[in-house]
Amino acid sequence: MTPAARLSAAIECLDDVLAGENAERVLTNWARGHRFAGSKDRAAIRDHVFDALRCKRSYGWLGGAGEARPSGRQLMIGALRAEGADPDTLFCDDRFAPRPLTDEERTAPPALDAPPRGVRLDCPDWLLPLYDETLGADAEAALALLRQRSDVFLRVNIRKSTLSYALELLADDGIEAVPHPLSETALKVTRGARAVARSQAYLTGVVELQDAGSQAIIDGLPLEDGMAVLDYCAGGGGKSLAMGARAALNLTAHDVDPARMQDIAPRASRAGITVQTARKADLAAAYDLVLCDVPCSGSGAFSRSPQGKWALTQARLDRLVALQAEILAEVAPRVCPGGVLAYATCSLFEMENAAQVAGFLARHAAFEPIRQRQISPLEGGDGFYFATLRRLN
Repeated sequence: MTPAARLSAAIECLDDVLAGENAERVLTNWARGHRFAGSKDRAAIRDHVFDALRCKRSYGWLGGAGEARPSGRQLMIGALRAEGADPDTLFCDDRFAPRPLTDEERTAPPALDAPPRGVRLDCPDWLLPLYDETLGADAEAALALLRQRSDVFLRVNIRKSTLSYALELLADDGIEAVPHPLSETALKVTRGARAVARSQAYLTGVVELQDAGSQAIIDGLPLEDGMAVLDYCAGGGGKSLAMGARAALNLTAHDVDPARMQDIAPRASRAGITVQTARKADLAAAYDLVLCDVPCSGSGAFSRSPQGKWALTQARLDRLVALQAEILAEVAPRVCPGGVLAYATCSLFEMENAAQVAGFLARHAAFEPIRQRQISPLEGGDGFYFATLRRLN
């Protein structure tokens, strides 16, 4: 496919996404219906779509939509202008290219030093005070990072390997990476990221895909051999595997939707770690450590899931905050005396983080705080928060 044809495909996909469809599903369906498209074509189209979703307000502004909802075409015009390219070079009469620009579309849009703050930072206006509350003077720098593609991070499985050996094994498959300061197990991929899933390092369980900030959460947990540990909102089990690599644990994973855990068994087998999965009725009465990586706004990871940034509403956020409190209250009795309750989000909002933990402590006198940490995107990974609390009796 030519660059112009890829742009046409991205416009088609974006129009479906802007109409409310899931971006991943749209891209998958497009690929199935266009078998002629090669892997590089599909990757380029995907990058166009997700870059446009991360920068929807600024690209729409540059594409002529102003503050109105943009079309896929306007987003792609804006994307070209954002990178300093002339849209006329790709919006042309070539076969499969987007139709040429109209005179109205050629009209120079307002410069990006003029629009409202939310347009410049690609953030819904109502979320800006929430970022400001937590990050203060760093809010704009963090939001600027959240409108860019996230780095690809790997976690070295220290049960099987060292960082140096993992780097050698990755290099054998043309993948370059460097250690990252957020976690002693973290590697940032600098070349060959798309080859990771086919690499021997990945297929043999030496590395797993996991954000550096997520790895830092596990670094902050008091894990010791023999502990009974419950990963209560386990999802695909990434944090379960990271905990199991650090100590010989009696490790149980649970999720309200068991289907989300279907990949845990093969991933654990590849990593050389034992993880039991269990429904709520089968959970033990008490654990030495319970980790709750709760459903949240995702406001620290909008660069990875940009559709969520625009779909989030105040009502949805309020429901999430209520759900987080319910989960904490639900699992508190499963922490044995002297044990630890760990709470984590990929959010940067105070109401989901420190305020949520403070509310829990005010309602549960049996717990005391051990530590808490807010991880900013400025530290190099996604934004996260975690707190550890000890049960006294």
